[in-house]
Amino acid sequence: MKKKTDNHPKRIFKKLLLCILAVILLVTIWFEIPVTEYISLDGNGKIDAPVRFALVTDLHSCYYGKNQSQLVEMIDKGHPDAVLLSGDIFDDRFSDDNSKTFVEAIVSKYPCFYVTGNHEFWSERETETKKYLTSIGVVVLEGTSCTINIKGNDIDICGVDDPTYMTPDEWMAQLDNANTMSNPEHYRVLLSHRPEKVDEYTNYNFDLVVCGHAHGGQWINPFTGRGTIAPNQGRFPKYVDGLYEISDSTNMIVSRGLVRERMPYPRFFNHPEIVIIDIGA
Repeated sequence: MKKKTDNHPKRIFKKLLLCILAVILLVTIWFEIPVTEYISLDGNGKIDAPVRFALVTDLHSCYYGKNQSQLVEMIDKGHPDAVLLSGDIFDDRFSDDNSKTFVEAIVSKYPCFYVTGNHEFWSERETETKKYLTSIGVVVLEGTSCTINIKGNDIDICGVDDPTYMTPDEWMAQLDNANTMSNPEHYRVLLSHRPEKVDEYTNYNFDLVVCGHAHGGQWINPFTGRGTIAPNQGRFPKYVDGLYEISDSTNMIVSRGLVRERMPYPRFFNHPEIVIIDIGA
């Protein structure tokens, strides 16, 4: 006897719906997996031996394995000369535990430089956070600059606080001071959380600006590479992911960041990331 084929429309629809939901679940899980992106730049004639930075932003104290081992291993595999922490490493709602575990693991291995993001200010613990980071050996930049020598290259790492509770003049004063403290003959990197401040950055001659904040636009259109929405940029934001040449002498790199469970909705076509930046390679 032939087995009857189940062609009942309701059962077919139910199976189709389950398949669609399964695909959405798998895609969601896939795009929650962190990746390492590599970007190479020339040294604007200021770098004699190649330098490598790891850019980490927008961790928001999210969990990446026991002892944050997933992130630590990604950084170790990249063999950076220094780590740049460009804001929202801590969060205003989540415990600091995951962030502290991560930072304590990397600061023992690499020079680390940090600027605040908006969530550190929203937590109202930005002063406490800065003191803690300084106590474990992280260089906290707040309208300041410091010089580091890497493989014979003098590099100035500059940084500004997030402007959440600052007037425009106060924030610009920090940017002016960081610029004044640094040496234009050195390769100069500016840490700032906000990519939308691009018009201000172009008034200076920093060689590289590194930012986060945009979370990759949360949902990235796979055909255009454009994000859907980002803080302070609104819909279809311009600066969310990767390398931007913002002037003849200045490049800006925006990281998609690492935030996952802190967000109310998942990332699509938008893996969390650590960015490895090679300069003068």
